[in-house]
Amino acid sequence: MPHIDAAHNLARWLTRNDEDAQEAVQEAMLRAYKFFDGFHGTYGRAWLLKIVRNTCFTRRGENPAGASEEFDEELHAAEAAEFGNGAPADPEALAIAAAERGLIAHALADLPAEFREVLVLREIEGMSYKEIADIAAIPMGTVMSRLARGRAMLDRLLRERLGEERKS
Repeated sequence: MPHIDAAHNLARWLTRNDEDAQEAVQEAMLRAYKFFDGFHGTYGRAWLLKIVRNTCFTRRGENPAGASEEFDEELHAAEAAEFGNGAPADPEALAIAAAERGLIAHALADLPAEFREVLVLREIEGMSYKEIADIAAIPMGTVMSRLARGRAMLDRLLRERLGEERKS
């Protein structure tokens, strides 16, 4: 179970619900166990995350572009805390960092699923372009394009939100 944390993280971002993510990961793990004899590759993590991805979308009867649920603040509050570097900081620095992580998490959650998916796999899970292409079943050029467009969208959303915060 070395990749269970990555599987759960991806499922949380795709389903936007912790309970659904847990169920999807459990179902994906059962599928992976059932078809493990058929796995002949060298990228076990990518193989498992592809199963998790497919499970999340088939459970909901949606494709990646069809996700449109509201962002759940409580669900992602604990998740946002995981982005820190573990260094002790004063309360003011912790409050600022938490606000920044929350802003990024909100903006990331507002991206279309196809862009959110590749950003999570690359920036949070540290997957290679090839692994992302395998997981999402898209060409590597599409991965690069979605990453570039997703980063630009995220940047635009963050700039807009920072501008709104400064006005108020």
